[in-house]
Amino acid sequence: MSKVSQVDSGLDEGSKDYVIRVHDNPAQIDAADWNALLEDQGSATPFMRHEYLVALHASGSANAATGWRARFIAVRRGEQLVAACPLYLKEHSYGEYVFDWAWADAYQRHGLAYYPKLLDAVPFTPVPGSRLLARSLSDRRVLLRAMRQLASQEGLSSAHLLFIGEADREAALAEGWMLRSTVQFHWTNPADAPYPDFASFLACLQREKRKKIQQERRRVVEAGIRFDTLEGDAITRADWDFFYRCYTLTYRAHRSTPYLTRDFFQRMAQTMSRHWVMFVARRGDEAIAASLIAIDPERGVAFGRYWGCTEPVPCLHFEACYYQPLQWCIARGYGRFEGGAQGEHKMARGLLPVQTHSAHWLAHPQFAQAVADFLAREGAGVEDYLDELNERRPFKA
Repeated sequence: MSKVSQVDSGLDEGSKDYVIRVHDNPAQIDAADWNALLEDQGSATPFMRHEYLVALHASGSANAATGWRARFIAVRRGEQLVAACPLYLKEHSYGEYVFDWAWADAYQRHGLAYYPKLLDAVPFTPVPGSRLLARSLSDRRVLLRAMRQLASQEGLSSAHLLFIGEADREAALAEGWMLRSTVQFHWTNPADAPYPDFASFLACLQREKRKKIQQERRRVVEAGIRFDTLEGDAITRADWDFFYRCYTLTYRAHRSTPYLTRDFFQRMAQTMSRHWVMFVARRGDEAIAASLIAIDPERGVAFGRYWGCTEPVPCLHFEACYYQPLQWCIARGYGRFEGGAQGEHKMARGLLPVQTHSAHWLAHPQFAQAVADFLAREGAGVEDYLDELNERRPFKA
């Protein structure tokens, strides 16, 4: 049964006009209110839309049964929703892409419970963007204080925000949270002189990188493979079925279990179809692979998400996951393609390193200090790594 509870934000007397509620189902929050608040953010993405978060919950992909117990916070001043965030009680650290297994192990070795923890994130989605939806910095700080209060009330070890936007980072710093950084790889279309076509993009790369991409693409063509590009409502149920088969085969190849259910993608087809593009690889009339990207048409950004194949073909992964999406982005004048978590090999394909951020609060003072010391050392290493990567940029000088 769905439940709504209330939390004290720990605010001063001048801020008692806030009403803060915690929801164990995102569907309890009005979709229009949530999406309107999202559109006011400087780093909005489709993955924070109400429809996306509800689909994760309702499809059984991210709910209590899979270790993602919803604790969405909604802050209202009068009738207006002024702040909200997708919050979860986590029983594990799977599906997060910011790794804290070592922290959990340290807690266990000292006889302390690290799980459950409180997490503000989009499940299974390492895409940077706004996580603290708010009208102002002060409203954003209310969310952070409410998170700490909720963690204290429930006796939790910690609270975390993953892949946060710049406004979230500013608020977390103001509230004394610890910051952590990681590296992703994104492709950018030059704003002052966008690439007219894929060949123009290749021409800007160093010769060896350009030749390697041309060779990889040629091997796919020589294997007799062509691609169909399907957008939005043009993706049929049969296409989604084939894609999901490919998606599950990728997990099976890594001896893992898919995070997302078939019902999740059905809900995406029904409620967010305009945000998806599918590339289907065919040999003759037979489909043998598919990749799926998410798109933000208003902001001109695309996001690499999932792929799979029914048989191995040399270089097909690169074609389906990078070259087809980049070609599509260039043709439509998109400004950015985000390649997802990790993957230094993406640099050779024209994606450049960018720093992403998370924020963390630990209730235990000694552990908080130990983690702060670790993050200082780790952060210096990330900065050195970024410097090293930027010295190996694939573009012509």
